Amino acid sequence: MSSLIIISAPSGTGKTSIVSALIESDSQLNLSISHTTRRPRPNEIEGQDYYFVDRDIFQAMVNRGEFLESAEVYGNLYGTSHKWVKESLASGHDVLMEIDHQGAQQIRKAFPQAISIFILPPSYAQLEERLKQRGQDDQKTISRRLASVREEVSHLNEFDYVVINNELQEAIKDVSCIIRAERLRIMRQLINQRTLVAQFY
Repeated sequence: MSSLIIISAPSGTGKTSIVSALIESDSQLNLSISHTTRRPRPNEIEGQDYYFVDRDIFQAMVNRGEFLESAEVYGNLYGTSHKWVKESLASGHDVLMEIDHQGAQQIRKAFPQAISIFILPPSYAQLEERLKQRGQDDQKTISRRLASVREEVSHLNEFDYVVINNELQEAIKDVSCIIRAERLRIMRQLINQRTLVAQFY
């Protein structure tokens, strides 16, 4: 029995760094790659970070019902392939999704058993500083991202877990521990270890 794991956070909180570390260290995890109409940032790779498409192609995919979830964030569209998620879960891999709270709400409707984790920065001031230091956005974009933080954090109580990213390695450990603990839940173990359990009956 595979798990669907959602990670959400305000922009600049470090969720992408956390997700990358988890994927690198855990061979049971498959990362869901979203489609987006956003332009690629420097060093982003097609098919590894996102599938970059224009709005017409994205809308056609929406019309065909290809997305498990889709949302508009900061003026750009994002969507997750329904077919890919189902096939990955069926193959026995856990699926990790890095999405915003809008997408998380849609995912939970389709997969009520999904595990959801929200990443918080240690403070609002540190989040602002991180956004400035990473050098990816102009001041106007940074201001827009900061203005949306309170809206995103207002959905905190919809998630199963909250991890504060004060120190990156500790946050990675915290999220990894959540995933490991979820894999040991009784219903998953009864399914995943049914051959072993059957020996004792």
